[in-house]
Amino acid sequence: MTKLYSLNTPFQLKGLSLKNRVVMPPMCQYSATNGIANEWHYTHYASRAVGGVGFIIVEMTSVAENGRISPNCLGLWNDEQRDAFKPIVKAIHAHDSKAAIQIAHSGRKALGEKNVVSSSPMPYDGDADAGDGKWQYQTPKELSKSEILDLVQAFQNTAKRAIEAGFDAIELHGAHGYLIHQFHSPKMNLRTDEYGQDKFLFGKQIIKAVKEVMPKDMPLLIRISAQEFGSNGYDLSYGCEIAKHYVDAGVDMVHVSGGGDDKLDNNHRPSFHAGYQVYLAKGIKQAVNVPVIAVGKLEDPELADYVLNSGDADLVAIGRGLLRDPYWVLNAQYAHNAANEPVQFVPTPYQTTLSLETNKKK
Repeated sequence: MTKLYSLNTPFQLKGLSLKNRVVMPPMCQYSATNGIANEWHYTHYASRAVGGVGFIIVEMTSVAENGRISPNCLGLWNDEQRDAFKPIVKAIHAHDSKAAIQIAHSGRKALGEKNVVSSSPMPYDGDADAGDGKWQYQTPKELSKSEILDLVQAFQNTAKRAIEAGFDAIELHGAHGYLIHQFHSPKMNLRTDEYGQDKFLFGKQIIKAVKEVMPKDMPLLIRISAQEFGSNGYDLSYGCEIAKHYVDAGVDMVHVSGGGDDKLDNNHRPSFHAGYQVYLAKGIKQAVNVPVIAVGKLEDPELADYVLNSGDADLVAIGRGLLRDPYWVLNAQYAHNAANEPVQFVPTPYQTTLSLETNKKK
């Protein structure tokens, strides 16, 4: 095995100090009741902190009741939900990890919800995985201007609660076909008003509102789909424009993913090999002067380290790898340290005694 050069190096962004470059990305657990985190979430996140992850981003957490991906998803639109996060954040901090929370609204991808809304009245053309088939996607209602402003305020209120809960950073979910993505995507936003003329306006208003209540030294991240993978989806060049607009509005780091717009179009998606989305992170990093997080089947430690060494990304998100192994970081460190140390035979007392007895018989 080769030496790991960058994976275990520290990283600093404003007031956020990380002990390594490993990120646990947001991954929905579908285990909440009334949006409230519980023992499952505590164990899920605390165990990854024990396992050595430098930066843990709590799964997509909705700013409004009708913004959850499913009725079993987390929320942060009231104080009871806020207080349930406090022991989770405290546990993450107790093991020298840092915590962010991804706040969002699912828009037209809300399952099991009657009041489904979006930028335009277009239903999502995809499989309802989160409901195991019991819920179906609906045609959303087009948001009015006043309703849009109410949601901007909801994002700000949720950011306040996240800060009160003790989180070290906030991430906006502008990827995977959720509401911010629904506004900046040309094929999902068919509006003719100012939100259609400037498809980044909704996202920029949210960034401004959230930044107003965040401490100056707290980083704001945004996750974007740098390329859509469905039919007639936008390409990386447009993804770079998305990143530029949001960085100009105040984002400090871009978490780069892809897809989520509609069913996969085989003519407009990458093959799903190891590191298959790193090219997107590289493209965004070249377009904006802020750090980026790369994603996409990076659970091989040597591959993750190579992505960092190459300069294509500043941090690497290990999703499925950390779901399978909460101690992925510690195991990667152990395997590579053992492989790069000279092998020395140090006999145990039993082996020494056995050797002496053998010599006596000779």
